[in-house]
Amino acid sequence: MKQKQGVALVVAGVDAGSTAIKVTLYDGRRLLNRMAPAGWNPKEAAAALLQKTAVEWEMEPTALDGIVGTGYGRNGLSFVTRSVTEITCHGRGSAYLQQGCRTVIDIGGQDAKAIRIDEQGRVVDFVMNDKCAAGTGRFLQTMAQALDLDVAELSEVALAATEACTINAMCTVFAESEVIGLLNRGCSRPAIVAGLHRSVANRVGAMAARVSPIGPVTLTGGVAVNDHLRQELARNLGLPVHSPAAAVFAGSTGAALIAWDMATAESGKRTMPGG
Repeated sequence: MKQKQGVALVVAGVDAGSTAIKVTLYDGRRLLNRMAPAGWNPKEAAAALLQKTAVEWEMEPTALDGIVGTGYGRNGLSFVTRSVTEITCHGRGSAYLQQGCRTVIDIGGQDAKAIRIDEQGRVVDFVMNDKCAAGTGRFLQTMAQALDLDVAELSEVALAATEACTINAMCTVFAESEVIGLLNRGCSRPAIVAGLHRSVANRVGAMAARVSPIGPVTLTGGVAVNDHLRQELARNLGLPVHSPAAAVFAGSTGAALIAWDMATAESGKRTMPGG
């Protein structure tokens, strides 16, 4: 890391997710968040987004005082100062974004995680589902396609439901067949989507129970904007579940905060007598 004489420190957090890249720049006071699709080459997508975001801040990435990478593709980011697990970064970022947060539920494209943290955002316990698509963003995306809906429409459609269909299958392939069967039997899309959300909430809730969750709970990941799923999770857990405005950037925010800790510690060493 480089300490620039008389110039404020600026650091970055890069969350290389399976479906989206998130970048957060931080100078100790303000955050700048930007997101782009991961595409076929997440490393190139991450480098391009970091370049674009840094230029928006009116600087070059090489002038940053630290870059922490996290997420599914973090080990492929050769330009970072350090790589940190998404568990640690989501805990730290969620504590920053949601005052009082003590449990984090992150539903990403390929996995789902439940993380219990202390008051400072340090991880106390966690559990992760990365072996099966059920309960992940990929599952909901596949179900949306089966229903001829955009995944962004799911919440609004489900909120219009007066009942929820029972979805028995959680394997993505079998659940897709079950959804098609429900459509053929005349079940409404709102009822099916509401049932899918309840099924995901039940599965994620069972996973989260293993970390003995306490409120308030912060929902992060791409599905954090899904209000109906958030409500189903709150019902399942019996705890308030919040989604801050920047919840999708929890990982990159946590990474930026860790980069800030590293940069300020290095800066202090350099300014000490004899340092």
